[in-house]
Parts: sequence; structure tokens; C-alpha cells
Amino acid sequence: MGRRKTIELALILLAGAILGLGGYTFVYARGSSYLSNNPAACANCHVMTQYYDGWIKGLHRKAATCNDCHTPHDLLGKYSTKAQNGFAHSLAFTLGGFPDAIAIKERSRKITESACRTCHGGIVDAIEGAHVGRLSCIRCHADVGHM
Repeated sequence: MGRRKTIELALILLAGAILGLGGYTFVYARGSSYLSNNPAACANCHVMTQYYDGWIKGLHRKAATCNDCHTPHDLLGKYSTKAQNGFAHSLAFTLGGFPDAIAIKERSRKITESACRTCHGGIVDAIEGAHVGRLSCIRCHADVGHM
């Protein structure tokens, strides 16, 4: 067998191993549940349990799911955000670098802030009209969605 054939075979085996491991991980981690709009999927990870429980007890449960506040409202933005966050979370859990007390990243903060303004625009406009400059909803109301 020539050198080129050996390299091609090695690449095929590597791709197969990556796809196989990725497929197994997707099934084991209940990956398809993350494609849904079901908030229970967020509680698949133990660090999210307290946030899910808080959402269950909160008022937003009647009006919004996790995706309504934590992903953009367009299809591409929603699944792009889910893929980015899912990859980052999976990597952190796999490598053991995920803190029990999670902190929102800047990109996610902007998405959540936008969601507040989409649903509560009239209130936000009235409040900002009385102040100079743009205020942050989640600075003062960080616990609203999940107590």
C-alpha cells in the first residue's frame, strides 16, 4: 500500500472515530432534547437544576421558556446560539472546567437583554424616558426568570 493510501485510510478511520464518538455523546447526553423548546432539557445538567426549579416557581413560566429569554428569536440565531453554548458546555463538562455557580457571558447577556426589551418594550421605554441613557434590565432584575 502506498503512502497516499495509508494517509487516506488513516483520515477515514479518524473521521469515523470522531463521528462515532460524537454520535455516542449526542445520544448519551440526550442531545436531541436540546433541539426542542422544552425547558426540562436545560435541567439535563445538574448545574442548571436550581435555575430550572426557580423558573418553575416564577411568573415567567406562564409566558416564556428558556429559549424565549436565552436565544435569539430567529431560527438561525436560535440554533447557532444553542450549538455554540452546547459545544462550550460539553467541552467544559468533559474537561472538568465548569463551575457550579455559572456566570452569563457577554454574548448571552446581550441576547437576554434584547429579549427583555422585546417583551417589555413599553415599560422599558417609559423607564428610560425618565433617565438619561440606556439602562440594563438584567442588571437590576437578574433573578426575574428563575428567582
